[in-house]
Amino acid sequence: MKNSIKVERAKKNITQAELAKLAKVSRQTINAMELGKYVPSTVLALRLAQIFEVEISEIFKLEDSDWA
Repeated sequence: MKNSIKVERAKKNITQAELAKLAKVSRQTINAMELGKYVPSTVLALRLAQIFEVEISEIFKLEDSDWA
């Protein structure tokens, strides 16, 4: 799954640490998601969408390999 967390952070001009605090997770979790090494829970994905004021589908996109 691809995501645009880094892009959304840039739009809001916030750091990984600031986003982590808002989302109630560690900065390492934000970093892992940005690198595509961690897929968030539904709750965390909803939090991020609310923080960024966008729909979840604007942040997260399924890849072909996600259907395998």
